[in-house]
Amino acid sequence: MNKNNNRKQDALNYHSQGRPGKIQVVPTKPTNSQRDLTMAYSPGVAEPCLRIAENVEDVYKYTAKGNLVAVISNGTAVLGLGNIGPEASKPVMEGKGLLFKIYADIDVFDLELDAKNVDDFVKIVKALEPTFGGVNLEDISAPTCFEIERRLKAEMNIPVMHDDQHGTAIISGAALMNACEIQGKKLDKIKMVVNGAGAAAVSCSKMYLSLGVKKENLVMFDINGLLTPDRTDLDDIRLEFATTRTDIKTLADAMKNADVFVGLSAGNVVTPDMLKAMAKKPIVFAMANPEPEITYDLAIKTRDDIIMATGRSDFPNQVNNVLGFPYIFRGALDVRATAINEEMKIAATHAIAEMAKKPVPEAVNLAYNITNLKFGKDYIIPKPMDQRLIVEVSSAVAKAAIDSGVARKVITDWEAYHEELRLRLGTNDKLLRNLTNKAKQSPKRVVFAEADNYKILRSAQIVKEEGIATPILLGNVERIKRIMSENELDLGDVQIIDPREGCENMEEYAEFLYKKRQRRGITLFEARKLLIDRNYYGACMVQFGRADALISGLTKNYVTTIKPALQIIGTEMGVNRVAGMYMMITEKGPVFFGDTTVNENPTVEELVDITVLVERSVKQFNVNPRIAVLSYSNFGSNDGPVPEKTRETVRLLHKRYPDMVVDGDMQANFALNSDLLADNFPFSTLNGKPANTLIFPNLESGNIAYKLLQEIGRAEAVGPILLGLKKPVHVLQLGSSVREIVNMVTIAVVDAQAKAEAAKPTGIFSKLTGK
Repeated sequence: MNKNNNRKQDALNYHSQGRPGKIQVVPTKPTNSQRDLTMAYSPGVAEPCLRIAENVEDVYKYTAKGNLVAVISNGTAVLGLGNIGPEASKPVMEGKGLLFKIYADIDVFDLELDAKNVDDFVKIVKALEPTFGGVNLEDISAPTCFEIERRLKAEMNIPVMHDDQHGTAIISGAALMNACEIQGKKLDKIKMVVNGAGAAAVSCSKMYLSLGVKKENLVMFDINGLLTPDRTDLDDIRLEFATTRTDIKTLADAMKNADVFVGLSAGNVVTPDMLKAMAKKPIVFAMANPEPEITYDLAIKTRDDIIMATGRSDFPNQVNNVLGFPYIFRGALDVRATAINEEMKIAATHAIAEMAKKPVPEAVNLAYNITNLKFGKDYIIPKPMDQRLIVEVSSAVAKAAIDSGVARKVITDWEAYHEELRLRLGTNDKLLRNLTNKAKQSPKRVVFAEADNYKILRSAQIVKEEGIATPILLGNVERIKRIMSENELDLGDVQIIDPREGCENMEEYAEFLYKKRQRRGITLFEARKLLIDRNYYGACMVQFGRADALISGLTKNYVTTIKPALQIIGTEMGVNRVAGMYMMITEKGPVFFGDTTVNENPTVEELVDITVLVERSVKQFNVNPRIAVLSYSNFGSNDGPVPEKTRETVRLLHKRYPDMVVDGDMQANFALNSDLLADNFPFSTLNGKPANTLIFPNLESGNIAYKLLQEIGRAEAVGPILLGLKKPVHVLQLGSSVREIVNMVTIAVVDAQAKAEAAKPTGIFSKLTGK
C-alpha cells in the first residue's frame, strides 16, 4: 500500500473506529440520582417550560439555545468534491461542529438537508429558529448559496452566516491588510487580480473593497475567462465585478504589474512567468485546495520579494477559516445578536490583523515547532492554536454588534467577559494576569544565570518586550549572541556578563563571600573560584543591589541553585529555614502546595514554620488561605509517624496562630471536597469551602502530588516559589518551558517590588491591590 493509500485508510479509520463519527451529546447537569432525573425531565421540566411560555426570551435562560449553532448543508459543494449529496457531507459538518466546540466552546447540531431548491431549504431552516442561537451555512453551491443566505438573514432573528463566503473573506482580508503593510503598499492603490468567481471569491472581493481596494483596480476571472459586461452567462452578483478594460484578455495579461493575486479557483493555473511579471514585492494568496494556484515552494523560488499565503497548513500564512467562524459566532451568541452584519465582520477582520502584530505566546511556537514566530512575511495572520483569538476576536465582534444595534444583550464589564471567554477554554489564569499587571507597574532588573540557553533567552526577550523586567544575562558572551542571532531574538542593548572574564566587581564580591564564609572553610582564593559559578555571581549581584532578583535552575539541580543564595543572601529575620511552594493553576482556581522541593522530612516544628511561611505568602497573593495539613488519616483515624506528626503540627498551629484557618490531619479528598468533609467531620474548621492550601508531611508526597496533578489533572504548575530568603532568588524546574520561566520571572519581579517597599519584609509578595 503506497503512502497516499495509507493516508486514506488512516482517515477512514479515524472516523469509523470506536464510536463512529466525531461528536456526541453530553449532559451538562447531574444525572446520578432519581431526583436528578425528575428535575431533568418529568415533572421538574414543567417549570422552565411555563416560564418560557410566559416570556419567550427565557429560552436563553433555561435551555442551551444561547450556545447552540446549527451547521447546515445540502451537500451541493462539499470541499473540493462537488455535489456529492447531504449524506456524504455529514463528516464535514461533524468536523465543523468539532471545531466550534474546541475553539470556542459552542455546541453544534449538524443538519444535512435533502433540499436543493431555495424555497425548500429556506422553509426548513426558518422552521428551526426556535431551536438554535445561530445558523452556520456550509458547502452550498453558488449562486444558490447567495439567495439562501440573503433570505435567511432577512427572515430570521438569529445570526446566520455562510462561512464559505465570509469566513475566507474575513481571514484573507486580515492577511491582505498586514501583507500590504509589510510590503509598503496602500490598499487604495494596489492592482488586484482575483481568479475564481464563486461564493468565496465574490465575498472576498466585497471585503477587500470595504477595506479600501478600488473597484477599478480589481479584475476577476472565472472558468470561462475575464468577467466583462458583455458576457451573457453572468448573474447580477458577478456582473458587479465585470471590467471594461480592453488591455486584458487572459490571466497572464492581468498579472502584468499586478500587486496582488487572489486565487480561489484551481491548482497550478499560475506560472512562474506570470509571477515574474507582477509588480515589486507582490502578494499572492493561492488558496485553492488541496493544490494551490502555484505551489508555495515554486513561488518563493521564483520571487524572493513575495509574500505568499495558501489554504494549506504545511506552509506559512495559512488562510484558515477556523481563525474566524468560532469566534464570530461566539461574540454574536454572547450578545444575542439578531444578525451577523458587515460591521461585525469588519471588526473580526481588524482584530485578527492586529493579533498578528503582538508577541506570540511560546505555546504557539511549540505547537508549530517554530523557535521565534513574529510579524513578518511568513507570519501575516495568527495561528489557529493561539488561544488569544477567543478573547480578541469574540470581544471585537460582540462590541460591533452592540454598537451597530443588533445586540439584544449589552456587555458592560468587558474584563469579566474576557475572563468568561478564557474560562471556556480552561485558561483560568486570572491570578497570573494580576501578577503580570503588577510587575509591569514597576519592572525590576532580573539576572538570568543560565543565559546561554535558547529558552532562557526567549523568556528574557518576552519579559523585556512586555515590560515585566529588565534582563541581565550571565554566560559566554559569544555563545549568547550566537544563539540570539540564530533564533532572531532581539534583546536590544541587554547587559551580558561573563564571570569567567574577570568582571569589575569580582574582587568586591570575593571579599564579601570570604568574610561571610571564612569560618566555614572558605579562603579568599576559593571565594574567587566560587564566583566563576554564575549562581554565586548572580546572588552577589542581587546582594549588592546591582540586580533585583535572580532566576536559575533550568539546567542545574535544585541544591546547586539554592546553596549560593543561602550562603550569600541568607534567610529573612525570624525565618529558621527556607521552603518551596508551588501554585497549581487548576480549572477550579489556584491551589498552593508546600513544601514540595526543599525540606525532605520536616519535623513538627519545621512543618509549623513551613505552614506559617506558606500561609503568609498565599495571603499576599490576595487569596485567603484555607489550609489543610495532609496525611493518610482523618483526625486520628490512623496512627503512625506521619499522622502523629501532622496532628501535632495542627495542634501547635491552633495554639500559636488562632486566627489561621487550618485543620488536619486529613486526607486530600476530604480537604478538597467541602461536602464530604461536612458530612463526615462537621467539627472541622475548614467547613464551608474547600482548602486552597495544602501542606504535605514530607517532600516525596508533595512532589509526587504536584507532578501527578500537572500531568493527569492538566494543572499548570508555577514554581517552585522559594520562601524565606532576604532577597528574591527563584528556582526553575529542571527543563521548564518558556511560559513557566516567564511566570517565575513575573513572580520574582513582584517579590522584588514587595521587598523594595518594606524595610523589614513581611512576606514574599505584596497584595495585588497595592494596599
